[in-house]
Amino acid sequence: MNREKSALQIARAAYQPRLPKALRAGNIRVEFGAPTAPATHAEDIKKLFPDTFGQPVAKIVEGDCNLNSAPLKVGVVLSGGQAPGGHNVIAGLFDALKAANPATSVYGFLKGPGGCMKGKYKELTNEIIDEYRNTGGFDMIMSGRDKIEKPEDLAACLENFAEMGLDGLVVIGGDDSNTNAAVLAEYLKAQNSKTRIIGVPKTIDGDMKNEQIEASFGFDTAVKTYSELIGNICRDATSAVKYWHFIRLMGRAASHVGLECALQTHPNICLISEEIQEKGTTLQEIVDYIADIVVKRAAAGKNYGVLVVPEGLVEFISDIKVMIDELSNILGKDEKFIHELGDHSERVQYLSGQLADHSARVYSSLPEDIQEVLLKRDSHGNVPLSQVETERLLMDLVHDKIKHLKSKGETEAKFSSLGHFFGYEGRCAFPTNFDADYCYSLGYGAAQLVRADLTGYTVNVQNLTKSSDEWVAGGTPVTMMLNMEMRKGRPTPVIKKALVEMDGKPFKFFAANRDEWAINDCYMFPGAIQYFGPSEVCDAPTKTLLLEKGGCESGG
Repeated sequence: MNREKSALQIARAAYQPRLPKALRAGNIRVEFGAPTAPATHAEDIKKLFPDTFGQPVAKIVEGDCNLNSAPLKVGVVLSGGQAPGGHNVIAGLFDALKAANPATSVYGFLKGPGGCMKGKYKELTNEIIDEYRNTGGFDMIMSGRDKIEKPEDLAACLENFAEMGLDGLVVIGGDDSNTNAAVLAEYLKAQNSKTRIIGVPKTIDGDMKNEQIEASFGFDTAVKTYSELIGNICRDATSAVKYWHFIRLMGRAASHVGLECALQTHPNICLISEEIQEKGTTLQEIVDYIADIVVKRAAAGKNYGVLVVPEGLVEFISDIKVMIDELSNILGKDEKFIHELGDHSERVQYLSGQLADHSARVYSSLPEDIQEVLLKRDSHGNVPLSQVETERLLMDLVHDKIKHLKSKGETEAKFSSLGHFFGYEGRCAFPTNFDADYCYSLGYGAAQLVRADLTGYTVNVQNLTKSSDEWVAGGTPVTMMLNMEMRKGRPTPVIKKALVEMDGKPFKFFAANRDEWAINDCYMFPGAIQYFGPSEVCDAPTKTLLLEKGGCESGG
């Protein structure tokens, strides 16, 4: 079926992503540093990864070629949630491998890692690749959330790759997917398989970064998509002058998305989960903080405002965490009895008698629909906090607080609120010029790591605040990034998530300005992502990256 194309699709198909200078060179080589080790749990990780532990950092440079130029068979798989630029990673990989040897074959495994286990794939051709250049989404080969970790899964991949004669597999995914790729690399190497595994850092949450990986791809596009929408709402707030907008954003484990959007738009309130956890802030303290700003703005004649909150906030609030732990224990013993009680009020009454006094007060303060959500358990036996609509929880509690203050004559604030959730809107947007270039470079670099016969590496591109000419591509051994964490009750090697750091420059800039943003209308309006025009409009990296690398003093 030939689908009609928009004007932007047609124009973007012609865009040629920019590459680091070394990757454009006719002769390139991979050079290596000293052996590496993780910052913690080195002995534990070495035992789990004896064949891939301690590998050196790789750097791709101009020079006499030391890479394999024979025809290869290389697979690629998309793992986990969508992120803008994934198609350009595949395009960069394809172009680089074909440039090295036109007889090389590239295969896309279908619907994520499950395709590797089931042997479901298709050969990628110029016609397929050209259809998806510079587009959003993962629909070229689709994605999935399967994990290749059970012995039978690993064995199935070994068999399928051997049958295909696969020289390499590039796994495009986040921290869990890259960890999974390292497990697969270790297994295949121990089995003397020729298939080499290379990972690519993807996630719009922005939490897969470290000294080696400056940014995960897709973050740039997603936060600029959300920032456009937030800026539009800021403009609407100052136009209608009668609504408080509570906006929930992606970010369950980390608040990078919310923080970047705050730096882009200057909302009146932005809650940072990591700060709330570090300070031990309670739910009531959060509600009091929001209500105080609502009251102060109302006193200045501003019965409107904009609040941004990460979706995972409730998991970081101290008294909610305690209450959830107690609730989980009660449900573990009495779940059937609780759900057999006649109505909601009976369930609340029973739980109030079982919970500790403070937890009972916290539970009783929650809106009824959220109380009911917390009486369920997911497939792992956990209370499903991800189902809590954080913005609506805060809207309801702030409404009650303002009502209470008005009854005491302490404010005349008018509080009307509207809730929004921006999530899927950012995952499949047309990649920004930055993400289009970055992803293409990551794919191009991954091809060189495969040609260098490396395995258990994640490709990286550094120096990202400079022009693409000055970007430097290379590879990081995954074992270098691992630490041991408790997963499903047992210590498990995983790439450590990068959380918002309280002493980091992005948060410090935000903290220094948020009091002014709270009371005054300091809103910024980023507008839609631009693909054509001045470089400062079209090619700028995120405020987070600029602040982290010292290239932006104002943050605005």
